[in-house]
Amino acid sequence: MNGLIEAWTAHETELRNWLRGQLRGAPEAVDDLVQDIFLKAIRQNRRFAAIDNPRAWFFKVARNTLADRLRTRRELVELSADFPRPEPDALPVVDDLAACLPRALAELSGPDREALTCCDLEGMTQAEYARLHGLSLAGAKSRVQRARKRLREHLTRACQVRFDETGQVCCFVPRPPAE
Repeated sequence: MNGLIEAWTAHETELRNWLRGQLRGAPEAVDDLVQDIFLKAIRQNRRFAAIDNPRAWFFKVARNTLADRLRTRRELVELSADFPRPEPDALPVVDDLAACLPRALAELSGPDREALTCCDLEGMTQAEYARLHGLSLAGAKSRVQRARKRLREHLTRACQVRFDETGQVCCFVPRPPAE
């Protein structure tokens, strides 16, 4: 952990200045991104010590995190007051489905569970996952996609998850937590 703190202290100001230039003066967004990058470094745990060039790693993660943030940023449109609101019972059940997810993940094979946990839950990039497991980037992407497909199939079977025409979860049958 000391290596991480030393590397972070040495490069945080430069990283922050670069992000300021990229975001053209949005200080809250810069702070959010810097925090995200630091958390990703912490999630590396002992693997961070094996990184040969922490500065390059920080900037690579910063570029990827910034690209993800910009890709998902959407313009908000103000809705009129007479816009029809959905009935409370018609709202998506995704929050309740979260209770089924840990059990469904636990029931997947070890490699599927690890790929989903690393890349989808812990925020590891697929390139990092590939390097860590001795895979090509294409191989890692395939592994993650297959694991996602098997998780979806398992949720459909085990929790009776159903999807609407847009691919969103519309309903499911909850399962009791695993003992």
